[in-house]
Amino acid sequence: MDNTEQQKQSVQEENRNPHTPLHSPLMKSDGAVDPEENITLREAQQLVDQWIKDYGVRYFSELTNMAVLTEEVGEMARIMARKYGDQSFKEGEKSDLGDEMADVLWVLLCIANQTGVDLTAELRRNIDKKTSRDKDRHKNNPKL
Repeated sequence: MDNTEQQKQSVQEENRNPHTPLHSPLMKSDGAVDPEENITLREAQQLVDQWIKDYGVRYFSELTNMAVLTEEVGEMARIMARKYGDQSFKEGEKSDLGDEMADVLWVLLCIANQTGVDLTAELRRNIDKKTSRDKDRHKNNPKL
């Protein structure tokens, strides 16, 4: 590993979410997760982090992950346009909306881990913000 890679890995470790340990108790030794187990956002961040460390070697750069997130949102949008919009599916085209949503979430969790964002805390804060800002806005919207 050259000096640049070491510095990048060091920055990633410094930016690691303090609530995200290296190993999640939800992941089995073979990388599987019990399909019946409910997973919180914080646990999802832990699972992704553990998977990256065990199988992915390291995170892609933040900028690369932003591009990958955009790509995954595009794949989700393609399915939405064909399933709920005016387009039709091409022969053999993938149509698993849930899988594409999970891909979007995966990359978002990676970016959160890399940048030290606790998505549980941020989601709570965001709901509070929307509630205080918009509590009457939608009720009073005659278009809805």
